[in-house]
Amino acid sequence: MGDERPLLAVNNLEVLYGGAVRALRGVSLEVGAGEIVALLGANGAGKTTLLRAVSGLLSEHSGRAVRGDVRLDGTSILGLGAPAIVRRGLAQVMEGRRVFAELTVDDNLRAGGFTRRDRAGTRQTYERVLEMFPILRTRRRSVAGYLSGGEQQMLAIGRALMADPRLLLLDEPSLGLAPLIQHQIRDTIVAIAETGTSVLLVEQNAMMALSIAHRASVLENGHVVREGLGSELLGDEEIREAYLGMGERGRRSFRDLKTYRRRRRWTA
Repeated sequence: MGDERPLLAVNNLEVLYGGAVRALRGVSLEVGAGEIVALLGANGAGKTTLLRAVSGLLSEHSGRAVRGDVRLDGTSILGLGAPAIVRRGLAQVMEGRRVFAELTVDDNLRAGGFTRRDRAGTRQTYERVLEMFPILRTRRRSVAGYLSGGEQQMLAIGRALMADPRLLLLDEPSLGLAPLIQHQIRDTIVAIAETGTSVLLVEQNAMMALSIAHRASVLENGHVVREGLGSELLGDEEIREAYLGMGERGRRSFRDLKTYRRRRRWTA
């Protein structure tokens, strides 16, 4: 990124739940324009809490930031409500897709653009989404609850893109999907970043995430314990052993890990 200001800057963020449980402990990370940044870690590491802090949903889960800041394009958004943050150019696809199951595909997409006032621009975005996900064009009149898991994930991403975000938060986009659909979602994330939209990706499938991420951070117990280029982490022997299943048959995901048993040299 050179001397350019990052689109998203999380600085020394600490978050408490219920006034006692410290979920984040001085977390810092940046996402530049058009970058894919992966956030990896075992269950309970603090990934979802970080997304909540960025998207304005902490208070909905009895959480609060007690230190640090979150800046979007240089302006603090910490403490703003989710609607205000969406209007500033952020959209999120939550874990589990959470489409409006009783509405049609078309209604879901149009709901995603509810904050926009530019009808011509909204229509252009709508057409781009249908070009990106041709299956949604054929399912436009279908009730979203009857779509397959992969189709619902495409719809959830498409609905988020309808807001024309500068920053897209993706929480476990490949979870529960067949390998072929996971590859399609992977390619879609790359295509989104190529259009200039930045992506902060939380993903248990570490192999997939690191293969497309420009940079990545690994969380454990609310701390960033490892960070670097996605390609560097993908090629790191200890990362591969701990998280990519090398030497331990069948494991390709963070989901099977409870803690990150890092080497001493990583904490030096």
